[in-house]
Amino acid sequence: MLTVTSALSLSFALPALARDFTVVSWGGSFQDGQREIYFKPFSKESGKPLLDESWDGGYGVIQAKVKTGSPNWDVVQVEAEELALGCADGLYEKIDWDKMGGQDKFLDSAVNDCGVGAIVWSTAIGYDADNLKEAPKSWADFWDVKKFPGKRSLRKGAKYTLEFALMADGVAPDKIYEELSTPEGLDRAFNKLNELKPYIVWWEAGAQPLQLLASGEVVMASAYSNRLVAVRNDEKRNFQVVWPGSIYAVDSWVILKDAENKELGMDFIAYASRADNQVKLPKYAANGLPNREAASMVPAELAKDLPTYPDNIKDAISLDVDFWVDNGEALTQRFNAWLAQ
Repeated sequence: MLTVTSALSLSFALPALARDFTVVSWGGSFQDGQREIYFKPFSKESGKPLLDESWDGGYGVIQAKVKTGSPNWDVVQVEAEELALGCADGLYEKIDWDKMGGQDKFLDSAVNDCGVGAIVWSTAIGYDADNLKEAPKSWADFWDVKKFPGKRSLRKGAKYTLEFALMADGVAPDKIYEELSTPEGLDRAFNKLNELKPYIVWWEAGAQPLQLLASGEVVMASAYSNRLVAVRNDEKRNFQVVWPGSIYAVDSWVILKDAENKELGMDFIAYASRADNQVKLPKYAANGLPNREAASMVPAELAKDLPTYPDNIKDAISLDVDFWVDNGEALTQRFNAWLAQ
């Protein structure tokens, strides 16, 4: 019979149970697709269980996870700004690019010391063509409540919202960040937002603008283009994307610093970055592919819905990550103060 003391000694001698390898992405139909083409096959091939979770972003979440010294996430899909900030702050493991097959296999914007491009994605105007007799063509139309009466929805935050406001006010897409870098340009953006403020329903999670469009609560919304396409294909809703004035960016896979399963995480990222695996993604989610070979292999009927398709990207702009790294905190404070007025 074990005494209490000997039982305690035995329990301390046992090794701690290893935490399941955990990959975190954006949820919805997008993550459903990732589960089929990345998560399940990798788990089977590696012989290791894979737990997938979802999040809505936020650099503070990453900071809090790493601050514990033993984060309960391993691999996370992050936006470009979170990648830049976290890499500078030492919150991510360095990428083994040899394991990825070399940097030249990827778009330049998908290569980073701390991250590997997972998708090229876009935020654009979405609308239900069954509810609008005339299609909006620009952010000027989005702001035109006389021509298109009703509420509209924007993501609750400074990023994207300020760019869209300036485009609505007539600033050329290639001059947006030049204008935002001046006090006059910022005032111009917020003044333009004032015009639309009574008509805005704010969203915070990617599924919300689709729900708002489906219910008819709003007539237009900024939304992730891949989700608009997914609803159109899967639910047969007549959701359409307005590509001119859309903003595209690269999301990347990162491994959190000191993650328990960091070696497995590197293997996973290499697996998800292979052309023969990545090319399967547009069947599930209409995102551009950072692997150059994979991008060239996408069937034409799927490629036309991707943000990287020539007709779609020609009048779009790339998110200026450096601008938001430098100005994000101050502009978020100003935006929140404006919102509270």
